[in-house]
Amino acid sequence: MNALAQLGIVSETPRNNQVSPSALSENVGDQKDYFVVKDGMRFAGTHLLVDLWGATNLDSPEDIDRILREAAIVAGATILHSHFHHFSPNGGVSGVVVLAESHISIHTWPERNFAALDIFMCGACDPHLAIPVLQRFFKPERTLLDEQRRGRENL
Repeated sequence: MNALAQLGIVSETPRNNQVSPSALSENVGDQKDYFVVKDGMRFAGTHLLVDLWGATNLDSPEDIDRILREAAIVAGATILHSHFHHFSPNGGVSGVVVLAESHISIHTWPERNFAALDIFMCGACDPHLAIPVLQRFFKPERTLLDEQRRGRENL
């Protein structure tokens, strides 16, 4: 992992709520199926595309890391690690919180008061629960939401 950290691919500092992959299964050796069944459809997970227009707080990687982690926890996800990059001269931020259940990513354009988020979660997580957390922090004038069910199977 140190070689990856030097390349900026993973967090250099482990967080308190990181979980080892071996702890993700309820019993050692069990394979847990993270696909869900809803409305007569089996699918891998819910993928939300969230556009925040008229947003604030778009230029601090540390604050954005903190709020995306809070959103992940509220949605019931398990945080593995995160990485954020601060751009110049406009001060935009791009980053990702990698989850055992998938990810939350963000790209911000402070000069446009715009943030684009991608929230993909499988299993028992509910990515919709992350939206109010994000709205409270970014205070957007308008939120646009698109939802996809990934890995759909007909039952």
